[in-house]
Amino acid sequence: MSNEQSFKLLRRMASCQVVQEVPVRRVAIFGGTHGNELSGVFLVKHWQEDGTEIQRPGLEVKPFIANPRAVEKCCRYIDCDLNRVFDSENLRMKVTDDTPYEVKRAQEINCLFGPQGRPEEAYDLIFDLHNTTANMGSTLILESSRDAFTIQLCHYIKDALAPEPCAVFLIEHPNLKYATTRSIAKYPVGKYENY
Repeated sequence: MSNEQSFKLLRRMASCQVVQEVPVRRVAIFGGTHGNELSGVFLVKHWQEDGTEIQRPGLEVKPFIANPRAVEKCCRYIDCDLNRVFDSENLRMKVTDDTPYEVKRAQEINCLFGPQGRPEEAYDLIFDLHNTTANMGSTLILESSRDAFTIQLCHYIKDALAPEPCAVFLIEHPNLKYATTRSIAKYPVGKYENY
């Protein structure tokens, strides 16, 4: 992305235009996509026990442990990276005894929160919580700069976290389709924190 394109995106993020779209009614908050990233796991377990701070009238919010076996073992994954198997080939694969655990789990998650590619049926927003050892502070991950709702959501989150910084990392590429857990939602957002 060129500097000019980055500047245009930042201007859009700071705009005061209100998006007129169908309201967001179903939100999922994922923790434990990678079993050794514990901040999301702790938050999701907390909200599963007491979800009062995330519930709002007219909004269904579901906290969800994405990869429970990896969380149990406190390892990144069991057979393969769950955040790389949400492509159409893996989601349609016939399950056998040899199918990797994370592919089976991706199919289950797609049934619960998707289906991928059908936003009218899928959850409106999946917020996927991660940790990193990279020195990047709080960072929101976006997969598209053409989604006004998600850009405004990021702007709102950045304002809510101020004065703490929160970067927005855009991983948009015209020839790439992302096979992440959040990719099944209408509005996918990733959130990364330093350990």
